[in-house]
Amino acid sequence: MRLLLLHVLAICAFAVGAPSRRSNLVLHERRAVEPIAWVKTRRLEAHKVLPLRIGLKQKNTHELEKLLMSIAHPESPTYGQYWSPEQIADYFAPSEASISSAKSWLSDTGFHPDRIRVSPSKGWIDVNATVAEVEHLLDAEYYVYTHPSGHEQTSCESYSVPEYMREHVELIKPTVHFVHRLPDVPSSLHKRGKLGAPDPNQGPKTTGTKVTNANSLSLANCDKFITPDCLRALYNIDYKPRCPNQNSFGIVEFTPQAYLASDLDMFFTDFSNSQVGKRPVLVSIDGGVVQTTDQSFGFNGESDLDLEYAMTLVNPTPVHLLQTGDLVEGAAFNNWLDAVDRSYCTFEGGDDPNVDGIYPDTRPGGFNQPESCGIIAPPKVVSISYGQDEASLTAAYAERQCKEYGKLGMMGTTVLYSSGDFGVAGNGGVCLDGGVKFNPDFPATCPFVTAVGATQINPGSTVKDPESACEQVIFSGGGFSNVFPMPDYQQHAVCDYLKDYPPPYTSQQFNNSGKVRAYPDLSANGANYVTAVDGGFTLVYGTSASAPVVGSIITLINDARLAKGKCSVGAPLPYFIYHLASSSAFNDITTGNNPGCGASVIYHLCPNFLITAP
Repeated sequence: MRLLLLHVLAICAFAVGAPSRRSNLVLHERRAVEPIAWVKTRRLEAHKVLPLRIGLKQKNTHELEKLLMSIAHPESPTYGQYWSPEQIADYFAPSEASISSAKSWLSDTGFHPDRIRVSPSKGWIDVNATVAEVEHLLDAEYYVYTHPSGHEQTSCESYSVPEYMREHVELIKPTVHFVHRLPDVPSSLHKRGKLGAPDPNQGPKTTGTKVTNANSLSLANCDKFITPDCLRALYNIDYKPRCPNQNSFGIVEFTPQAYLASDLDMFFTDFSNSQVGKRPVLVSIDGGVVQTTDQSFGFNGESDLDLEYAMTLVNPTPVHLLQTGDLVEGAAFNNWLDAVDRSYCTFEGGDDPNVDGIYPDTRPGGFNQPESCGIIAPPKVVSISYGQDEASLTAAYAERQCKEYGKLGMMGTTVLYSSGDFGVAGNGGVCLDGGVKFNPDFPATCPFVTAVGATQINPGSTVKDPESACEQVIFSGGGFSNVFPMPDYQQHAVCDYLKDYPPPYTSQQFNNSGKVRAYPDLSANGANYVTAVDGGFTLVYGTSASAPVVGSIITLINDARLAKGKCSVGAPLPYFIYHLASSSAFNDITTGNNPGCGASVIYHLCPNFLITAP
């Protein structure tokens, strides 16, 4: 009898120590790509507490594209009728059945109802649980991974949920999501690989070429030196805003990336003298600060570039700087989305700690306050010159964030993302499947954002000559998603392209099904930008330049529409791009390459907006 009791206790101990598959569980998510340079060092201690967040499936998200197109089409009875945040929250909130099922699932697995909380948006279920409890709940094993730099992060390779819960659960965090590559961050910042830190694979590029006598440059020099006047001539920008106070343009930057006031004034002195002393309107998200302690191209190049050109091109329309993340924790895309849409927020740091900034940040110098939730109305145009490999995220994570961009569009916001600087390869030129498969960029692959690529004025050419795909210092990012289906607005243009100019590559190299999202949607110049950085003028390259320029053009178009009593363009911008692709509103780019992974391909359209006649 005693031996039998000991045997039973041993079985129970084993059951607690190592999760065993229960027959009613099915695989829900598996890590998208195994981490490079990270070593699985040990199991995460069973007593550690995880902030478990269960993302519930939202209602009606399958209607997003149809709803957006009903707003976009001039012949639709709902054309231009954008939704309020309250309408968005109510229409897409998870059903009561999903909330009830999730709570019952947790209760049946041993969690007391007092531990289970529902977020105000009803989109998330929150429960703090030990590693042992989570491993049992999800049939998962959590490990600590160590990087040669000494950084550590925790993750599981996969997790499962009961079959009946699959229709209610979209994703669960923290689980399989993983920061794959860390930037080179000075230890003084105590940063954990977030966006905005100096990184040769992110942000604009420079050769270090210095520019003297910048104020003497003319249109004859635009093939070597791009200035605001070059862009105005190149894209027929001849418009003075008439209602700047009714308009809004947001530029997202991630701390510690920051502009220098002296750089703005240096640029304005030569290219927009009336703006000397002018600054962007600071919107501090999750403790975002314009730091001046660390100064170099890596810390200042992106912000200086974005703000110098955006502020000059849309003057006197105010530009809002959405400075995101504190100096300790940093931030990612979900953090700025939280700030412009309260319904997207969870609570008490409900974002993914392996990807997003988590607030309150209780570490010394951190933003020890609740996360910035719905603190600003979404600007009419938002430009973001950052991205990450689509393959570094699970499909569920990318799809949930993508839907948020669609909802912002329904509220009248145009979201622009740069398409990357490594051609068809991922950040740093990394390719998939042993270096042969194209590695698309996210969020550029999301069909509810406008992805912006880069072009160049060819050496020896003028602003009146056709541009080509950018092949100076960077190669414009572009290709086909491995996650998102092709939106209806792209069908005609992309299918014709694949039929008339089929890329000579197989499914081993890219998703050639003809059924997935293609990007970028359009392009603008991205080479030889004369930019004031750290007290001197230097040449800057990248889709980081192209995105805010297109954002500036859309902002001017919005002004012209608002002046006539019309609505802003909003997320239906892609509809207009493809609807007008064959008109004089655009230049077709037929030369140049965006190579990578052993391939060379062409995907670009370039804006030629005649905004004097919107």
